[in-house]
Amino acid sequence: MTWTRSRGLVNALQQARFANSHTCVSARAACARRAPAQTRCYATGSDTPTEVERILLDTIKATGPISFATYMQMCLSHPTAGYYMKTTKPVIGSEGDFITSPEISQVFGELLGVWLLSQWMYAGKSREIRLLELGPGRGTLMHDVLRVFSQFPAARSATKEIHLVETSPTMRKAQESKLSFLAQTHGWKLHWHDSVDQVPHDDSKFTLILAHEFFDALPFHLLQKTHHGWQEVLIASGPDPAAPTVLKPGDSPKLDFSPRVPPLVNNAARFRQVLSPSPTPSSTLLGLSSTRFQTLPVGSRIEVSPASFKIARQLGELLHDGSSDEARSAGSALIIDYGGEKVYGNSFRAFKDHKIVDPFHRPGECDLTVNVDFAYLKDATADLVTHHGPLSQAIFLHRMGLQARLDALKAAAKDDARRQQIEQAAKRLVDPTGMGTQYQIMGMTGKRKAALTDEERWPFVEIPQNRAQNPSAVGQ
Repeated sequence: MTWTRSRGLVNALQQARFANSHTCVSARAACARRAPAQTRCYATGSDTPTEVERILLDTIKATGPISFATYMQMCLSHPTAGYYMKTTKPVIGSEGDFITSPEISQVFGELLGVWLLSQWMYAGKSREIRLLELGPGRGTLMHDVLRVFSQFPAARSATKEIHLVETSPTMRKAQESKLSFLAQTHGWKLHWHDSVDQVPHDDSKFTLILAHEFFDALPFHLLQKTHHGWQEVLIASGPDPAAPTVLKPGDSPKLDFSPRVPPLVNNAARFRQVLSPSPTPSSTLLGLSSTRFQTLPVGSRIEVSPASFKIARQLGELLHDGSSDEARSAGSALIIDYGGEKVYGNSFRAFKDHKIVDPFHRPGECDLTVNVDFAYLKDATADLVTHHGPLSQAIFLHRMGLQARLDALKAAAKDDARRQQIEQAAKRLVDPTGMGTQYQIMGMTGKRKAALTDEERWPFVEIPQNRAQNPSAVGQ
């Protein structure tokens, strides 16, 4: 989709309907979910253990060291004590531990919705639409996307189903509260699933998928390359007997693979990292799961998520229309997350009260995240989809018509204070020192024999260097 077409869709949105932005004003003073903080907090090991911590320590005592995948899965998704499963405290927003782009400005979801709408217009207009979101949070992003679709009669009538992959009962209630009125108004059916594999394949419909800050919360395995092969770094209990003094890590975690062991807090910490005595079948398999890993030197550490590989593959299968012998695509997707097209080895971190904290601090009470290896997602789906990007969030939003949408919202605002709020929220989304470059956006369309036009690939196209240097002017 060219800039002209993108701007046309953006301008077609009804100003009055969208003027009541849900921009989170108080969030301006809070940290973005994954943004590096100036101050890092670390566990002292002296606090009363959390419920998840006790379970993990008992497990280690009974069966030995556990993987980082097990640790992350238990901390986030334990049925009663997991971070996302509890009802005692909000996790998103100024009262929670992080805030996401859709909660900052409605423009984010609207422009993603415009891209999804354009994909249907080019490749699937003769088919009904079903939307799918993975990890929808409070339903804000999907709500913004659906409001965009509701403004176009053809898309409104073609939309039939909204599928939401969510395991948290608390989040499901929030999503139902946010989306039910709009869905009932237009006769759209809401469906919830515990996993992607529960979403039925349906090539007769055009499937549009969103995964915003989903893959970064999936469990991963930490591997280290030795002269014997790939060995897994595991988590054991108790202080490291070889570390009798307090160790002070740097101000912020490096986001590249590194042979060094990120130090724990002190010898009172309840968890420590240990290297498995030898390669295992699983660590060897994961080390061979991408040809990129094979060239890394001895001592390298990599964070590998087989769960991400599997789910990306499942999304690719939903987008691929095998029944038509690739004569057409079955849908398109956007993946938005922290990371890049490379493997990381020391990006695992936790967030509590909008600050980066040690990942072993208060297990089950902190949000855990790891950078996404977008190249690994491409490896998983290479035979099923055509990939676009990733692009930085700033470039994507600018090219999709950010300024045009802002102008319309500010024109509809009642006073200067409101106009300033709208402007500041949007600037935060594209801040080159923050969310604008830290988030990456990758598109996927189901493979088809006919080549994609530049309009279909927009905004994931090459731009002449003299124009690309100024993202705000790109596409204008």
